[in-house]
Amino acid sequence: MTESFTDWTVLLNPAAGRGRVSVQALSELLVDQGVNARVESVPSSERMAERVVEVVSSEGRVAVAGGDGTLSLTVNALCAEEWPESPRVAMLPSGTACDFLRTFGLPLDLTEAVSRLVTPSWYDIDVGCLEGDWGRRFFVNVAEAGVGAAAAETAGRLPGWVGAARYGLGFLARLPLFPRAEVTVQGARRTITADALAVIVANAQFFAWKWNIAPKANLVDNRLDLQVFTPRKSQLPLVVPKIIKGVHLKERWVQRRSWESFEVTTDPAWPVEADGDMVGFTPMRVSSVPAAIRFKI
Repeated sequence: MTESFTDWTVLLNPAAGRGRVSVQALSELLVDQGVNARVESVPSSERMAERVVEVVSSEGRVAVAGGDGTLSLTVNALCAEEWPESPRVAMLPSGTACDFLRTFGLPLDLTEAVSRLVTPSWYDIDVGCLEGDWGRRFFVNVAEAGVGAAAAETAGRLPGWVGAARYGLGFLARLPLFPRAEVTVQGARRTITADALAVIVANAQFFAWKWNIAPKANLVDNRLDLQVFTPRKSQLPLVVPKIIKGVHLKERWVQRRSWESFEVTTDPAWPVEADGDMVGFTPMRVSSVPAAIRFKI
């Protein structure tokens, strides 16, 4: 879709990137790039969710400045509402990690992102949806059940200065005692059963700061990239480097499918995370929501 706008409301997550971008600096950058924008610093995730809905309700579009967590919060808040047409969202990367933009091959440069606000390029993207005892949770990037979710939970508690190493450290901390499970993934026409360590559900390609977890994921095919990982723990020193590089899909220890919807059960129950946030435990129902967001590129 081609449609351009020069007026924007920009919601800044002041904690993103350890506060490296201020309202004043972002406002000056927007002016320099010829964008007429109102910049708000939003103090909490709860208020951010409220404001993105308010802004889109009145203007039809919103720009958020932050990282993957800010974008995920935005998408989850918007997809929980009913809209006459897909809400428009722009992301200005100012967070610690902005893995979602890597799927588009976009530079993680704030000035470049600001300059794109006045261009006419939009991309209608799918969004993933998880449902379980916790309710419903939308995700734009990657969701996990298993050891990866446990690692994400631990990584989220590590201090900001850890940076790119946080997911790897979380993984090392949780792996030794994490239980394998008998996993069943029930699709519309086929069932996967396996003794596994993790289930990955990817809408986009990258997570955990450049890990190319789903190199074949497609944001516009109304499908989610499903991967069931079955390696022995002793294999992981060889497994993880392949996952980081995205060269793991032909290995025997991963089963991959591309499905619109499916159900995941595990014995024992596993933790589940969506875009880095813990949401609950298996079992869960998973589905793709087609063209849910009109994303600025």
